[in-house]
Amino acid sequence: MKTFNVFDIIGPDMIGPSSSHTAGAARIGKVACRMAGGEVARAHITLYESFATTGRGHGTDKALLGGLLGFDQDDERLRDSFEIAKERGLEYEFEFSEDEAPHPNTARITVTGTNGQTVSLAAASVGGGNINVIELDGMEVSFHCNYPTIILMYDDKPGIVQMTSTVLAKNDINIAFMRVFRQSKRMGACMVIETDEPVSDKIADLIQGLLPELRRIVII
Repeated sequence: MKTFNVFDIIGPDMIGPSSSHTAGAARIGKVACRMAGGEVARAHITLYESFATTGRGHGTDKALLGGLLGFDQDDERLRDSFEIAKERGLEYEFEFSEDEAPHPNTARITVTGTNGQTVSLAAASVGGGNINVIELDGMEVSFHCNYPTIILMYDDKPGIVQMTSTVLAKNDINIAFMRVFRQSKRMGACMVIETDEPVSDKIADLIQGLLPELRRIVII
């Protein structure tokens, strides 16, 4: 009889035995990869609660690392992510925390891209391969990346929401959901826009050119 390990395919949309511990974890890693500019040089990954206690047995560490390498949740390379990370020179370390977290399947990742850009995020795998990003560079947020997603980090000032939505409308991009998070009035802010259609790099460049206040714009 054929035997299977924890990273054999069990469904059409994921690799691994658990949508929460593997598919969701891979998505968290890939969001961090995109936030860092698309290629990660170094990563510090802290796992909490269920991720910390049972994650290694379910392949959570492999899935998170695979996501940081840019792999999707159904990519067979997830099972070999440790070896591939070594080949690519990705430096990483895992920390298994005993602290409580807002959700039992929570990971906090600080990554530095090959471009030198550093970003920190915390996210939870909430079931069925779905995730909720709950913190971004120290700012409390909440978004899921279930649709094509644009993330804008900027200095808060009037008009930025309007200018961004105008660019999208002129390019026939329909906004499905939009939320704005702020540290405080006229301080750092984060706009998350989920759209019905994919957003191209060209459109992101248009937004960037109109908004000198932007610190970062990321398409996921």
